[in-house]
Amino acid sequence: MPSDAALQTTHTPRWRSLSAEQRDGLLCLSLEARPLITLRVHTYGTPVVQVEYVCSQRPYQAQWAACYWLLSQHATCQTLTWQLHEVPTQALASGLLVSGEQSGQYLCERALFWQLPQPWLGDAQTAVYPQQMRITAGKRHPLRAPKPRGEVYRRFDARLGSWVSLRTLDIEHDLERFNRWQNEPRVEAFWQEGGSLAQHREYLAKLEADPHTLTLIGCFDDQPFAYFEAYWAKEDRIAPFYQADDYDRGIHMLVGEQQHRGPHKVASWLCALVHYLFLDDPRTQRVVAEPRADNARMIGYMQDQCFHCDKEFDFPHKRAALMILGRERFFDRCALI
Repeated sequence: MPSDAALQTTHTPRWRSLSAEQRDGLLCLSLEARPLITLRVHTYGTPVVQVEYVCSQRPYQAQWAACYWLLSQHATCQTLTWQLHEVPTQALASGLLVSGEQSGQYLCERALFWQLPQPWLGDAQTAVYPQQMRITAGKRHPLRAPKPRGEVYRRFDARLGSWVSLRTLDIEHDLERFNRWQNEPRVEAFWQEGGSLAQHREYLAKLEADPHTLTLIGCFDDQPFAYFEAYWAKEDRIAPFYQADDYDRGIHMLVGEQQHRGPHKVASWLCALVHYLFLDDPRTQRVVAEPRADNARMIGYMQDQCFHCDKEFDFPHKRAALMILGRERFFDRCALI
């Protein structure tokens, strides 16, 4: 690339333009057209980052943006090595950077970076809800936090060039869409929940009143395309079929819009959904699912995203495959950019 060539402009995860320009061997990042940070990056093996300039009013944001940019541009890079003259106190406290073996050396680890809850969760609740145990219908489980409302997750998917977001379902706003999706023959064959508007209103109202299930709408560029149910496994019907931990989350998935089907779209929204659930509560160590055992396509998509099939088992209404993805595996093999 020529020394004065402009790099692409992309988006930080919540509504801002981050642009980069490379000149004279330097990488210059600007946020909303204001200079943010200038770096010299050596890419022999592990990228080594040296700071030439940083905005004094927002050094942490500058460091975060540089890590985001470099990890997004180098999808296989697991570690960025920073050389800094001053101790990056806020970055160390948050986990954005960790101390290296040498003085003045700090590391950004991809597996840690993607566990930072902000800015992906936006204004959604990010504090850890206190634990107190309850017994519901004979099942002992933690008291669950109140359900969020509105948008809970947003990220710019650099591979698709699109925003992927999750918001909570609003019955009045989403009922007709949900009804149309559930009555699609392709969807009805697996969900077996076809029915009238009245039946679906009752179905969704029951889930809205259930503290163990969160109903979500998935969007690409703010256009709804999918319905998801995220549930706490300990209180769910799946609990007797495996050793469920207190904070395991489970998922049910439905893609309603035909144009958003396909493996490249699944890779985007499934990563986003799992990412949200792991960020929503850092005590969540596993995300599980129980698709029909004969749904080979969905099982294959999930295996592509690092889920493994633990076993097959029988629900009263279907033969199911128990799919499991652990937190450590997800972040260690993180494909987010």
